[in-house]
Amino acid sequence: MRALAEQIIGDLPEKDFAGEVRALHAWVRDSIRYANDINEVETLKTPDLILSSAQGDCDDKAILLATLLESAGHPARFVAVGFQPDDFSHVYVESRVGDRWLPLETTEQVAAGWSPEGVVTRMIRHI
Repeated sequence: MRALAEQIIGDLPEKDFAGEVRALHAWVRDSIRYANDINEVETLKTPDLILSSAQGDCDDKAILLATLLESAGHPARFVAVGFQPDDFSHVYVESRVGDRWLPLETTEQVAAGWSPEGVVTRMIRHI
C-alpha cells in the first residue's frame, strides 16, 4: 500500500500534504468502480482484494482510501451516516488537513471536502 500511495503522490511538490490527500482521494474515487455487495449480505474486502478486483461499495472504497492515507502519513477516520434515524447506510473517510477534518467521498464524482446532504445519523470511528 505504501508503494501505491507513493506512486500516486510522487509527482506532487514536497510537503504538499493537502495535495497528497486530494490526489489519493481522486485516485480511489476514479480508479475503483462502485459495485454493490451481494444481495442482502454485507461484505468487507481487504485493500489487496479491492485493488485486485478494482471494485467495491462505499465501505470497500473507504477502507482502501483510509489505508492509502495512513500509509502516506495522513490521519484517517471513518464516518458512517444515515438518512433515517438510527439507520447507517453509507460510509466515507475524513482526513485531517491542517486543523480540520476534510470529508472524502469516493462513490460520487465530487471534490474533496464534499459530504452528503440530509444526514440524520452520524458516527465517527478513528483508525
